[in-house]
Amino acid sequence: MTYILAIDQGTTSSRAIVFDAALRPVASAQQEFTQHFPHSGWVEHDAEEIWDSVLATVRGAIEKAGIAASDISGIGITNQRETTLVWDRESGKPIHNAIVWQDRRTAEFCRALREDGFEDTVTARTGLIVDPYFSATKLRWLLENVDGAREKAEAGKLAFGTIDSWLIWKLTGGASHVTDATNAARTMLYDIAKGRWSTTIAAKLGVPMEMLPEVKDCAAEFGVTQADLFGAEIPILGVAGDQQAATVGQACFKPGMLKSTYGTGCFALLNTGDQMVRSENRLLTTIAYQLDGKVTYALEGSIFVAGAVVQWLRDGLKIIEAADQTQALAEQSDPEQDVIIVPAFTGLGAPYWNPDCRGAVFGLTRSSGPAEFARAALESVGFQTRDLLEAMQADWSDDARPTLRVDGGMTASDWAMQFLSDILGAPVDRPEVLETTALGAAWLAGYKAGIYPEPEEFAKGWALDRNFAPEMDEAKREARYAEWKKAVAAAISITQ
Repeated sequence: MTYILAIDQGTTSSRAIVFDAALRPVASAQQEFTQHFPHSGWVEHDAEEIWDSVLATVRGAIEKAGIAASDISGIGITNQRETTLVWDRESGKPIHNAIVWQDRRTAEFCRALREDGFEDTVTARTGLIVDPYFSATKLRWLLENVDGAREKAEAGKLAFGTIDSWLIWKLTGGASHVTDATNAARTMLYDIAKGRWSTTIAAKLGVPMEMLPEVKDCAAEFGVTQADLFGAEIPILGVAGDQQAATVGQACFKPGMLKSTYGTGCFALLNTGDQMVRSENRLLTTIAYQLDGKVTYALEGSIFVAGAVVQWLRDGLKIIEAADQTQALAEQSDPEQDVIIVPAFTGLGAPYWNPDCRGAVFGLTRSSGPAEFARAALESVGFQTRDLLEAMQADWSDDARPTLRVDGGMTASDWAMQFLSDILGAPVDRPEVLETTALGAAWLAGYKAGIYPEPEEFAKGWALDRNFAPEMDEAKREARYAEWKKAVAAAISITQ
């Protein structure tokens, strides 16, 4: 039998899943790794620890599947996007910890770029706004703040990459310095209309072009793993950033289809086909996927804190021991209390794009407790999703909201998904396969290998687990959303 291996390298853990020829998961392994917070608003990862976790999980998944590496036809990689890494081409060692997508250390420089009027250039070429979220200003920070980095970079001795590029470099023993179009599109350095790195933006930020990886389709030949890693060489045939991989895994191949993934953050993508829609509402224009040289575009809204707010309840406040306790607590909460959490722990993403805003809690009473905090945490994800869909609807269509396909760990909560449908006033479809990110990566690799079907046939296999329909009346829905908007405005005003 032929197998495909998916590597899902996320913000808090790495996973490897073996899929069979029918795209069914056979075995998996997962490993968390350390989060580093050297200063307020700074988030880093040890890239070598990430590499070790990927090695361990791939070996574990292959062993659990009871197969040999030679039985695997290809590897698909999906990864946390925007996280930025620079390494020495000769030693293969990172010059600094990876700077994570959540990191806000370049907020002041981004503000200066905007004041200089450079954001229009960035948006015209990349579809993005100027924000610390993206890779480019993180890369500049590394070149400016690591001793000797700029000199080495200008001498061609350093390589830049997002996590996919780093993993491919390590897997191929330094033979491949590559990325795919979806990850390139998130760097704030890639011209998504022309399909090439922007010399204009690179020059403005002082980024030597020699540092940048070669950009390929999502389904392409990215290199071959070293035989001694897993017992045989395995071709790497699929790569996509995690949200784009989830879009593929959700079979959102037609314009107008919409998916939202709930992991550490929340990311909603609306397929706009070959049309590059320029947002008037602070959404991002990005690449959904690129197959056979053809680009499919998307509008994207990014929420920095979704599942992370539940982690905060567990690790910060310590009012729960496990994430799945939030549903039971939310069900027990006092319906007369309207506690609202604005989880701006690392700033606010779309459509606000305020890196300085910090988290806030409103509506506390003497009787507010763990149940009310749990409900407010889950509700904050629904409120933020509505912010995104309001903006998308204004940019794309005034028609009724399309059905939202959801995936990711938080979607296992029926309570959270029902509230999501209620506050959106739109149906929410949860698929049978929640881990669509890894599924998308696997399909890309298997499609390139000739094992998995064309997109249209793959889409026919999408299966519904449960549909959630709105139950909240219109007046209450609008009143609750108005409360949220007031809370966000208040949280923003504190930092102004």
